[in-house]
Amino acid sequence: MSENKELEEYIIELKKKIIQDPEDSLAHYNYGSVLIGKGKYDEAETEFKMALQNNPELAEAYVQLGGLAMRRGDLVTCLSYNQRATEIRPRFSVPYGNIGFVHLQRSELDEAIKAFRRAIKLDPHFIQAKSSLGGAYLMQGDIQGCIDECLEVIDKEPTFAPAYNNLTLAYLELGDFELAKKYCNLAEEYGYEIPEEIHEELKNYS
Repeated sequence: MSENKELEEYIIELKKKIIQDPEDSLAHYNYGSVLIGKGKYDEAETEFKMALQNNPELAEAYVQLGGLAMRRGDLVTCLSYNQRATEIRPRFSVPYGNIGFVHLQRSELDEAIKAFRRAIKLDPHFIQAKSSLGGAYLMQGDIQGCIDECLEVIDKEPTFAPAYNNLTLAYLELGDFELAKKYCNLAEEYGYEIPEEIHEELKNYS
């Protein structure tokens, strides 16, 4: 059976469940997750809200709503949803990572670092949070802290491009242009789009 056919059958099954029991919060949540995959964000938001209407303790639904708010650029709402998720499930690492990302976007570095550290404490394998923590250290001026975090990331996940980007910037700050070029090439190899001004800066030292 093809993947598309399997997905369509899964959607049919979820719709049946919702018709049979409109209060099935998990069916609403799962259907919302599928809709995100299809790019139907408004419909997905409706499903997550239905899930929460029937089960206000479903922390994952708050995280999904936070992600949709972030996609719209609404950082305040994103932060609020993720904070609610941590109140419901204090040991759920993902919302702490999202909270850190919001603070990072707002250049609230101390708060971002605190949230990323909490996320990593709860899930030491949360590589996105570790890479973002490295980025926060870099913005704070702690170059070695950034390097340490990002080297740990690529040790665990050698194709995680954002960590290579952070390393590129860190070694540029240190004036080690050979390592900066090395990590720049790896970042692009694994799909990260390096800003043109970084390329221009590296060209000056080729």
